[in-house]
Amino acid sequence: MNFQIATLLGQDGLTNGAIYALLALSILLVFTVTRILLIPLGEFVTFGALTMAAMQMGKTPKLEWLLLGLVLIDCALDVYQQIKRHIDRNKMKMIALKLGYAVIIIALLNNLSLSEIPMIAQIALTLCLIVPIGPIIYRLFFQPLADAPALVLLIVSIALHVTMVGVGLLLFGPEGARTQPFSDTGFRLGAVMLKSQTLWVILVSIFLIVALFIAFERTLYGKALRATAVNRMGARLQGISPIFAGKATFALAAFIGSASGILIAPITTLYYDSGFIISLKGFVGAIIGGLVSYPIAAIGAVAVGMIEAFSIFWASNYKEIIVFTLIIPFLIWRSMNSHNVEDDE
Repeated sequence: MNFQIATLLGQDGLTNGAIYALLALSILLVFTVTRILLIPLGEFVTFGALTMAAMQMGKTPKLEWLLLGLVLIDCALDVYQQIKRHIDRNKMKMIALKLGYAVIIIALLNNLSLSEIPMIAQIALTLCLIVPIGPIIYRLFFQPLADAPALVLLIVSIALHVTMVGVGLLLFGPEGARTQPFSDTGFRLGAVMLKSQTLWVILVSIFLIVALFIAFERTLYGKALRATAVNRMGARLQGISPIFAGKATFALAAFIGSASGILIAPITTLYYDSGFIISLKGFVGAIIGGLVSYPIAAIGAVAVGMIEAFSIFWASNYKEIIVFTLIIPFLIWRSMNSHNVEDDE
């Protein structure tokens, strides 16, 4: 291995590690606030990439029907609750806004020439189509089980992942897709040419991580989510709605997942079932952080990307085994340094 090969591998490792860091932060965010391990996070990655690819090919993304179906079910449940209790005009307006939003997005997707609009508009439409699916999924599948044991939530999360993989196959088909790069320019570093898309991935990932940090440290809603993560009961007593916290974290996870898919789609071909392995590597980073530490999880995710990249050179057939084996020593170390606490009866 010479310097040029090491630089190329390091470039790939940083690119992958930046994406894994974003996913690790999403997993930690959802878990600390809701106690849910979001197994279907990878499906948001593939949905974002494949939706963007469909737009660039001039096709209307079939994911619009998933959004419409989920919105109709969500609104129907809200109307049923209003009829069962007492009709609140503000909540009825919110129901109308949900339906109107879905109708507007579908109208835009079916009336615009998707392959000819600017890429920034394609990205915006993709995010507007996918991000609302996150909080609706929480409302339909996890909100009724918010107080259930963690094992029940994990089983529901796994079932949801399997279902979303099947939905992905139905909506996008078995063929893989790749999108156009954000820019075709390159930058030379000595004898190595750096891809502009790699820089886009790293810079956007850093921007999102910094933006999340500022949001959680400086904004009222961010502090509310932090309070929920620290003490759910105490946050509820202070008037912070756990329902709002759950929906907000799922919306952020859907946003980060779909944005990650858009970022890596020009670099690698993604299929309907590619998201699970990608999110699982982000999960390794989250495990390194102990499912509590955001900075350590981000550093661990970058380390996972670097190890994966260099494993391709030394032992390409075993790169997945090497990456996932990283969990074992960290689990052993944490189990030896943790104090067992009996559950209160």
